[in-house]
Amino acid sequence: METLSYETIINAPCEKVWDVLWNPATYSEWTQFFGPGSVMKTDWKVGGKTYFINAEGEGMVSTIDSLEKPNQIIFKHLGMVDKEGNEDLHSKEVTEWSGSFEKYILIDLDGKTKLHTEVQVDKEWEEHLNMGFTKGLEVVKNLAENK
Repeated sequence: METLSYETIINAPCEKVWDVLWNPATYSEWTQFFGPGSVMKTDWKVGGKTYFINAEGEGMVSTIDSLEKPNQIIFKHLGMVDKEGNEDLHSKEVTEWSGSFEKYILIDLDGKTKLHTEVQVDKEWEEHLNMGFTKGLEVVKNLAENK
């Protein structure tokens, strides 16, 4: 498991960047590079359930490990969910990466925002995530600065 990190400066306040990241209307726009039609379903509770689902209805089940709106959210990935909504938290392939983190840290720079993201990932997913975050965070920046 390795940690990848990405950073961008956005000419918009933290609250606006946070809204672009997590508003259902814009979430699907910036996450399209990970998978078209991606949605996030969450109860917004630390220790609760969060689902990152693709257009086919399958994806990851996670929990919020830490939440300080609009400055930080840390997701802890727990397992996979299939199209029928069945969770896999214990298979061998899931336990190899279960417990990995995905962090979003927003830092106020006098009205601008430094958006720092980190994700723990197996090497085989590095190229996919590099492309997804590089292109996706450009969309976040454009939406936050121009909407």
